[in-house]
Amino acid sequence: MIRYPRDMTGYGATPPAAQWPDGARIAVQIVLNYEEGGENNILHGDAASEAFLSEITGAQPWPGQRHWNMESLYEYGARAGFWRLHRMLGDLPVTVYGVATALARAPEQVAAMKSAGWEIASHGLKWVEHKDMPEDEERAQIAQAIALHTEVTGEAPRGWYTGRCSNNTVRLAAETGQFDYVADSYADDLPYWMAFDGTDQLIVPYTMDCNDMRFGIQAGFTNGDQFESYLKDSFDVLYEEGAAGAPKMLSIGLHCRLMGRPGRAAALRRVIEHFKAHDGVWFATRLQIAQHWAQQHPARAMVPPSQMDEDRFVSEFGGIFEHSPWIAKAAHALELGPTHDTAQGVHSALARVFRTASDAQRIEVLKAHPDLAGKLAAAKRLTAESTAEQASVGLDSLTDDERALFTSLNDSYTSKFGFPFIIAVRDNTKASIMAAFKERIDNDRATELAQACLQVERIAELRLIEKFGA
Repeated sequence: MIRYPRDMTGYGATPPAAQWPDGARIAVQIVLNYEEGGENNILHGDAASEAFLSEITGAQPWPGQRHWNMESLYEYGARAGFWRLHRMLGDLPVTVYGVATALARAPEQVAAMKSAGWEIASHGLKWVEHKDMPEDEERAQIAQAIALHTEVTGEAPRGWYTGRCSNNTVRLAAETGQFDYVADSYADDLPYWMAFDGTDQLIVPYTMDCNDMRFGIQAGFTNGDQFESYLKDSFDVLYEEGAAGAPKMLSIGLHCRLMGRPGRAAALRRVIEHFKAHDGVWFATRLQIAQHWAQQHPARAMVPPSQMDEDRFVSEFGGIFEHSPWIAKAAHALELGPTHDTAQGVHSALARVFRTASDAQRIEVLKAHPDLAGKLAAAKRLTAESTAEQASVGLDSLTDDERALFTSLNDSYTSKFGFPFIIAVRDNTKASIMAAFKERIDNDRATELAQACLQVERIAELRLIEKFGA
């Protein structure tokens, strides 16, 4: 059984209605990263100095040495930048991503965060790279971060964001059962659920684009106007989508040592004024968004198709292609993953098997379908799916003349092609079915075989849409 772990589908073309409080058109979520005092530093037991997200272009770690300039740039964030941003944002709901060791070195700032009513989420134990960290070590650091965070702030964190994470991070955070949300994802404009060994974990995605970190990288912002313009454009597009009935979430990432500089803070002030000038804007913490989402869109109880064993998969989907469980069995052996855990995803897998089957196999699938309004229907021996489909357009209540005409056409069609007439009933009316019947009976066999196979695939698609909708 081959399984591909990435979800390349998400919510697809029709994301769920966010139903933000008071009918808001957009949720604006501001994150203030507090990392100063938790960065790489030999004073903190690290092997080298920090080299990430500062004013020093192209900075490199200094192994075994302190980097005075780098340290003072981080210190600016704690000493000046934090307070400027606190004054500017103090009346708004803000989520702080607090590195636990940094918070432990910031009693005044923590008190100010709590006084403002800000959510303080965990940003890990230290602001360091985790990609090469052994799993057991990272698990232990998550536990230490939770413990120190609780000790310093007086409350356990309800949200988690590592940032410089590993492939294990989200699973390890979910494993704790501690967090209302994990933010180590950039995959969507809305929260979504992930399952880890039976544990449903809500993911509230973060941002790399609406993030002042782009002042600290070469392919980023060079002045406040660029940051301001980008955030306003992002807001306007999402606000427009919300007004059209599909509200989303705008995440904004700030850092004390970057956005806290006066020239950048001015741009942030103009951005906030732009947001506030609009009606229907919900400023919220990430915890508020997570709690709202969990209430409005709880995790589904259904086992995802890609995680079903073969017996369960065949039991659930073996009848989608009429009386042909072998299609579901073969589909289960394909490279499935989270992206197949939707109606279209399962349909894609089933249809691939059907399309690559031999002509003889596909004709057997066609023959498994009942005649429209035929003897099986009269004897009530159709599958539940076929019964509902035929009833949806009144084929279960034909007049004697209509039934006689259908019988005549069925006999002529089957005699000519060797399989029954098949059409996706739910796409049609009784009249359009009759018209298609009369038209297609004049096709040559190759043309009609292709058309019948397309209709079988469409019937399967509609059945799956109904099944997943239920």
